Amino acid sequence: MNPHAKATEPSDWIARFARLIPPGGTVLDLAAGGGRHARFLHGLGHSIVAVDRDIGAMADLAGVPGFELIEADLESGPWPFMGRRFEGIVVANYLHRPLLPLLIDSLKPRGALIYETFAVGQAEFGRPTNPDFLLKPGELIEAFGSSLRIVAYEHGVIATPRRAAVQRIAATAA
Repeated sequence: MNPHAKATEPSDWIARFARLIPPGGTVLDLAAGGGRHARFLHGLGHSIVAVDRDIGAMADLAGVPGFELIEADLESGPWPFMGRRFEGIVVANYLHRPLLPLLIDSLKPRGALIYETFAVGQAEFGRPTNPDFLLKPGELIEAFGSSLRIVAYEHGVIATPRRAAVQRIAATAA
């Protein structure tokens, strides 16, 4: 079972900056898990492309107008969105560094990237503890700052939904 399938409420960060996504735009929910952000953003009037290596937790969305579900292994297969661009891209609790430049290329002009995942210091609070899955201080700024306009950035400890060390960014394309 997908470990993210249990979460139902959108991340506070993604909910806070969803307004950056142009109204009615198509949003890519990367590593969508149970689809909590896909469902939230669809409710705001966006069309959704939700991708995960296991889309079973989103099976109830199959065939629903405004949802496109794609089952793909983002770490070992080809980028399934070559040539496609989105008004919004959201990523939560997922990090595969080779994808970061592809996210920039996949944003339409004036599109928004809203990204949040675990950071160095997370081992104090639980999993993940592998440095391959933890952002270093300033890493999201380094990855996106020269190509996108940063609207907000944080690196620190959050208390809800559980204590965690996170790094997050909200940015827009020119």
